[in-house]
Amino acid sequence: MTAKKTGNSISRSIKINNLQKIKIACVISEWHIEITESFYSGALKKFSEFGIPEENIDKIYVPGSFELIFATKNLINKDYDAIISIGCIIKGETKHFDFISSAVVNGMKDLNIISSIPIILCVSTDDTIQQSIDRSGGKLGNKGADSADAALKMILLNSK
Repeated sequence: MTAKKTGNSISRSIKINNLQKIKIACVISEWHIEITESFYSGALKKFSEFGIPEENIDKIYVPGSFELIFATKNLINKDYDAIISIGCIIKGETKHFDFISSAVVNGMKDLNIISSIPIILCVSTDDTIQQSIDRSGGKLGNKGADSADAALKMILLNSK
């Protein structure tokens, strides 16, 4: 594998046979939709760079990040090579942030344990909306693109 610079990170060349047959599900939270759609756009662009047709990427919307767990669970046994769960949780004045962030991370961890396909967590947990903007195409890159890169690497690992 050859390393190449992409944005703020180093990505290794991914060599997956039959990229045109790869199927990905993106489960997207509607809460902070401007951020989650930007994550999705970053992922879609990355998949396109690798030659995966847009029609092979399914979008499934859920109300918020907590609901990512249920929707992702229901997709595990469908015909996907990977699932990316996309959300944005911004700290407020209550402990709600801590409970939801912890539940989502642990829920996705639990799903990865039981799943035969990779589940990629693309959920920002930020103190401010500006931090989310910076991570969704701003000065810190796009975590959606990073998640797509992770999905492809995990698909490769899963196919060995």
